[in-house]
Amino acid sequence: MTGRVLLIEDDADIAFGVRTVLDRNGFDVTTAAEGREGLRAFHGSRPDIVVLDVGLPQMDGWTVLDRIRELSEVPVLMLTAHGQEADKVRGLRAGADDYLTKPFGNAEFVARVQALLRRSAGAGQQDAEVFDDGTVRVDFAAHEVTVAGEAVVLTATEYRLLCVLIRHRGQVLSPVRLLELVWSDPFGIGPDRVKYSVMRLRRKLGARAGEDSPIEAVRGFGYRYRGATAARHRDGTATV
Repeated sequence: MTGRVLLIEDDADIAFGVRTVLDRNGFDVTTAAEGREGLRAFHGSRPDIVVLDVGLPQMDGWTVLDRIRELSEVPVLMLTAHGQEADKVRGLRAGADDYLTKPFGNAEFVARVQALLRRSAGAGQQDAEVFDDGTVRVDFAAHEVTVAGEAVVLTATEYRLLCVLIRHRGQVLSPVRLLELVWSDPFGIGPDRVKYSVMRLRRKLGARAGEDSPIEAVRGFGYRYRGATAARHRDGTATV
């Protein structure tokens, strides 16, 4: 699978290496060396995926990610020289789709880019109808979510998480399974990202507490979408 990649990386050696490996794998690559230049390139090149370094000069990667998420659900793969879990959590909470710590292998990097593109393409092919449980409404074709008639703005990851839970409604999906379905993370890194994303999604769906949410946490197993009506008439299943 190939596509258009926007690489925003200020280290010339790393940028050259990444561009070379992407070129060899058939990708069309646009590069930028700092944040503002990267945002201009984003508007101009309409990429299928963004590879974004955290430590950019002038405008850092966190700010660039925020600006991108205001405009688009395009997959974003973050690159960083730091391996601290807090940095990874910050990026994933802000809407990044995947995370790689430098240095990284070429094969792993290409595999992650291809996985994000496959997931993005698959979502576009499958989402062709409307789901409505009386409170939560998802127009899959338009990528629009409303709760009680009010529009809700979700990050790309939150939207995919909601879609997966809805399409498997009634089924309990483990964090590992959700990583596979939502993040396409073949290396199993960072299972806590599921917990944080569910918490954010619940708040955006208007839940005051776990028991009020259409997304139920089943202790020791995972999460399932039970719908707004079921949330109002709890069945006694243990939640956390």
